[in-house]
Amino acid sequence: MAAHGGASQAPVLLGLDIGTTGERCVAVGLDGAVVAAASAEYPLHSPRPGWSEQDPEDWWTAARSVLERVTAEVAEVAEIAGLGLTGQMHGAVFLDRADHVIRPALLWNDQRTAAQAEAISRRVGGERLARIAGNPALTGFQAPKILWLRDEEPDRYDRVRSVLLPKDFIRLRLTGEKATDVTDASGTLLLDLRRRDWSAEILDDLDINRDWLPSVHESQVTTGHTEDGVPVAAGAGDNAAAAVGNGIVQAGLATCSIGTSGVLFAQADRLAPDPSGRLHTFCHAVPGRYHVMGVTLAAGASLRWWRDVTANTDYATLTDMASAAPPGAEGLLFLPYISGERSPHLDPRARGAFIGLTSRHEVSHMTRAVMEGVAFSLRDSLEAMRELGTSPREIRITGGGARSDLWRRILADVLGVPIARTTTDEGPAYGAALLAGVASGQFRDVAEAASAVSLRADVDEPEPRRQRVYDAYYAVYRSLYPATAGAMHRLSELPEA
Repeated sequence: MAAHGGASQAPVLLGLDIGTTGERCVAVGLDGAVVAAASAEYPLHSPRPGWSEQDPEDWWTAARSVLERVTAEVAEVAEIAGLGLTGQMHGAVFLDRADHVIRPALLWNDQRTAAQAEAISRRVGGERLARIAGNPALTGFQAPKILWLRDEEPDRYDRVRSVLLPKDFIRLRLTGEKATDVTDASGTLLLDLRRRDWSAEILDDLDINRDWLPSVHESQVTTGHTEDGVPVAAGAGDNAAAAVGNGIVQAGLATCSIGTSGVLFAQADRLAPDPSGRLHTFCHAVPGRYHVMGVTLAAGASLRWWRDVTANTDYATLTDMASAAPPGAEGLLFLPYISGERSPHLDPRARGAFIGLTSRHEVSHMTRAVMEGVAFSLRDSLEAMRELGTSPREIRITGGGARSDLWRRILADVLGVPIARTTTDEGPAYGAALLAGVASGQFRDVAEAASAVSLRADVDEPEPRRQRVYDAYYAVYRSLYPATAGAMHRLSELPEA
């Protein structure tokens, strides 16, 4: 990756996203245009039910591949001014004293750490944890993963000398530096959100060695250079980076991402954690700012599951079928809890379900119900935000679901908020590139970098008649989890034959 080219070459910014299913690298000009892009996939492993792991070396192999391809594409016409990193949050990469990977990384959607999450709540205290770290102890966060390794794999735990988040493992390989940013660190449960640095209190309570953790920086700060001299920005967790890439750097705006998971993200100008724990409160990539975030664990994953169940029918065909069914799918609802659920239920034992099936229902109705169920789940997060005083006037959508005309219309009607799209639709990698622009001095600050974001002319506005239909269905949807949670939990505990 060469940092310098000829004098006539224009600067470009690279953004690298270490995702759950693969990596994406984009090259962005200072005008906001994407001038090159490359992707690479890698496997996801589930050695036991509820476990989710990846080999960090697969991330590094993919990173080298996409960086080399993008660099080669722009080499003749542009100078690489900076690189920003982003990626899946909450994962735990355990390294020994030689920085070798000790075991496969535990990912954000891994559910094995329920006992450790409960232990953290007891040791730190739920109210104290919320006050310092802004969130309850959940299975997905990094801190329970560290305790799990101590409890279940003590021989490996004894070898640990560093614990990194996924994107920060790639930073180490690129620059030799062990560093992270405030947004990604917020998802470890070990950060003091007010101080925007590691919490000595929590680390002491959990007996976690501070020396194992990387230095913490604001997202636009330079955290080392590649061997070719390219400055590498601290970057951000995927949701905060996607927000920057969607221009969500001021109050009143929110972003909705429908990828494997679904996320509703809104900026908050002050720190005000949700006392009930329904929403996450993290540091934002804008210095001194925060964000509130609700997460649906299986958003696009629900539609992918349904596609696989229906004999691998392609998404376009499924969407066409769903369009033929009316709003509400003639009395059919879907609970998208096929991987447990995070917001607002915080329940790894929640289970998915179709409710209201009759002999009239066909694949078209069931597909529409799946898409509507994801939208209803995201509305749960929006209602919680409104209760806390955050009420977005516009939502900008990203992720694979953003490409579906039907899903955007459903979201506009269910959420009751206009749904807009950016012209680039590149998500976290694009935001990481903009942060690299600040780190490398191409932009004055994050707000100026985000001014490069442009919106498409077409906006999906809520339609009043469909809104009324969905309001009625949402009232029923909202009643279903409390009514069925006990049965879900009993089913999750039944022995296998």
